[in-house]
Amino acid sequence: MTMPRPMPDNIWALDTDHLGRQVSIHNCLDSTNALALSLSNDPTQHGLVILAREQSAGRGQYGRSWQAPAGSSVLLSVLLFPPPELRRPVLLTAWAAVAVCETITHLTELDARIKWPNDVLIHGKKVCGILIEQRTTGMADFPLASVVGIGLNVTQSAELFEQAGLPDAASLGSISGKSLTSEDVARNLIGQLDQRYHHLVTGDLAAIETPWKERLGLVGQAVVVECVQHRHHGRLLEAAFGGLQLESAAGEVVCLPPEMVRHIESG
Repeated sequence: MTMPRPMPDNIWALDTDHLGRQVSIHNCLDSTNALALSLSNDPTQHGLVILAREQSAGRGQYGRSWQAPAGSSVLLSVLLFPPPELRRPVLLTAWAAVAVCETITHLTELDARIKWPNDVLIHGKKVCGILIEQRTTGMADFPLASVVGIGLNVTQSAELFEQAGLPDAASLGSISGKSLTSEDVARNLIGQLDQRYHHLVTGDLAAIETPWKERLGLVGQAVVVECVQHRHHGRLLEAAFGGLQLESAAGEVVCLPPEMVRHIESG
């Protein structure tokens, strides 16, 4: 038996161009990504944003859990049916990460950094995680659904993270000292996502790639690149959607497709 989909507790209709014209708001969901994926057979839902005040079974990268006290975080998922050339997870992750970073800078004036592949840090502490999930119906002519999930810590205290055994995590409020609400941050973030999605669909990938590379902050540094089967050591010459160029100590240059790279660490 198919379980009925949860009804929203509120709906926003934002003045946006590509996504967020309908924002479905729920007091509590098991997972915003799970609800978005349940709509993956309906292309008319393109651009729908699902926002929850609390998640009971939020998911992170590699099956990790993502939970937060009610109202303390932006917990949202965007349902997209992008054209084939925009379905690459590296593009969608970079798009979301850049939008998160710009939101943080706009609201707090703090410099946010991207940690490969899908985390956003402030002063070395994680404030945001991003999860891309995709689903197809198996029908050749049916568009592939992409769901972009974002969890952004907003109001949690530093003490809460310490008590939870998460000394490397933080929130926008705990670092900036500013009084922010998850609703205001969500509205700003949706606006940033919409603005930057326009760059994607108009083919202006440089408008995403350039700030993504700058906020990674690794070009020119000695790094350790962990791929699915191998680890590579060397100096990162370039980070681009077309590939990462790495120069070994022997002077050999290798190009690694972003989809092969699991982690990059300074080294």
